[in-house]
Amino acid sequence: MKLLLTSGGITNASIRDALVDLLGKPIADSTALCIPTAEWGHPWCTPFSARRFVTGQTPAGQPTAPMCDLGWKAVGLLELTALPSIGEERWVPWVQEADVLLVDGGDATYLCHWMRESGLADLLPSLPEKVWVGVSAGSMVMTPRIGDDFVSWKGADGDDSTLGVVDFSIFPHLNHPDMPWNTIANAEKWAADIGGPAYAIDEATAIKVVGGTVEVVSEGQWRHFPS
Repeated sequence: MKLLLTSGGITNASIRDALVDLLGKPIADSTALCIPTAEWGHPWCTPFSARRFVTGQTPAGQPTAPMCDLGWKAVGLLELTALPSIGEERWVPWVQEADVLLVDGGDATYLCHWMRESGLADLLPSLPEKVWVGVSAGSMVMTPRIGDDFVSWKGADGDDSTLGVVDFSIFPHLNHPDMPWNTIANAEKWAADIGGPAYAIDEATAIKVVGGTVEVVSEGQWRHFPS
């Protein structure tokens, strides 16, 4: 897949331009499916925050980080927890026909569980032109590990492993005013425990991945931690 891994969504012109480049056509001509599943695994998330994401009011109700309200040709809802009960013959065409998947934040291990349980994780390698845009956990799920500090879903049993589609990990929300513990010093400690390449990114930064080529797109602050 083509990946745009963000901390806070499409927050500035640089990230939006990167999205359009990945789509290969205007946003207004593109069809999106939004995936709120990660929200159900995180204690900070509620039915109200999930609705804000789905209705285009962003994961945290912040108008500076749009996802579903970018002016898409059409936006649909794909809830991964429902997919095992309806059969692949119904939902696989929906994914195949969409241009982009918009994946909300929450708990990355919960999202990883349902990507595997639903069959979406197995389907993605067959969709090389599909664009995946993640917010926070929606980005972290593509990494090999997220670190123990970011695991909040009890079903994870302390396992911080995720899909490993990319070979680096992500520390999101760097220097976020509502998360004063997300400092560069704590990111350094986190990276030392991860034991592999990693990035710390703020809300104005995204990581674009196409065919194994990694590009940081930023109007803010970020830090690369080599392995």
